[in-house]
Amino acid sequence: MIKTLKKLFGMGPKVDFSELMKQGAQIIDVRSPGEFSGGHIKGSVNIPLQSLQASIGKIKKDKPVITCCASGMRSASAKNILQSKGYQNVHNGGGWSSLQSKLR
Repeated sequence: MIKTLKKLFGMGPKVDFSELMKQGAQIIDVRSPGEFSGGHIKGSVNIPLQSLQASIGKIKKDKPVITCCASGMRSASAKNILQSKGYQNVHNGGGWSSLQSKLR
């Protein structure tokens, strides 16, 4: 049950987000523009979840992708959408503020 929940929410094995950044990872923040303007990770790209399918061309398939939002729910959905579109190296970073602390 726990394993299924972790898989569902994209929380599999521990991910080294700093290492992904060294590999050129793209951080996709799927919160609303208003939420994003209230604070975000430097260098992240704001593509609201409801716009993700239409904006998928902005995300490179050959680089790791880290999705983030406020709590991890929308970023889990974004991860699933990207994987369904053929993105292989996608990670749910969860909430943007906790992800930011993992990048230091």
